[in-house]
Amino acid sequence: MEQNTSNTALLVMDVQAGIVGMLPDSQSILGATAKAIAHARAKKIPVIYVVVGFRPGAPEVSLNNKSFGAGKEKFAGMNMDEFMKVHPDVAPAAGEVTVTKRRVSAFTGSDLEVVLRAYGVTHIVLTGISTSGVVLSTTREASDKDYRITILADCCADGDEEVHRVLTTKIFPRQADVVTLAEWTA
Repeated sequence: MEQNTSNTALLVMDVQAGIVGMLPDSQSILGATAKAIAHARAKKIPVIYVVVGFRPGAPEVSLNNKSFGAGKEKFAGMNMDEFMKVHPDVAPAAGEVTVTKRRVSAFTGSDLEVVLRAYGVTHIVLTGISTSGVVLSTTREASDKDYRITILADCCADGDEEVHRVLTTKIFPRQADVVTLAEWTA
């Protein structure tokens, strides 16, 4: 796929050990994501990691938030340093940025946009878990912020395969280029 890589960044989102462990077939997404990361590094495309996490006691979690509120007690007692660690199969290299977000979208509660601006990024390539969570929310927000978006369909996963399929084939193409890893690296 012909692309200008000077304004591009690869986002590796929510590929944290605890989150990866919830997938039935985590090895396939980890392997594909590792290849995407290797390709980006070889092309000098910045790799930016996005993790979800909270301060001790999870003061950022509102009980009004249906997704996070139900787990507030669990989050409050959790070792966040461990929870926020990127899975070792795709861990950041020295000097690569890790952004902590406080909600589903990679932008919400994080300094991602500041980092992207500093790098001169106008095109983001998305990978992550889950397709119906961070990938969907980040795609929507990035589109509203006028980023060019590419989604690597086989570097995203969801607990519900049908939801993943519908999003990558019917919803995302309205706002992003949806490609396979093989197409992106060609």
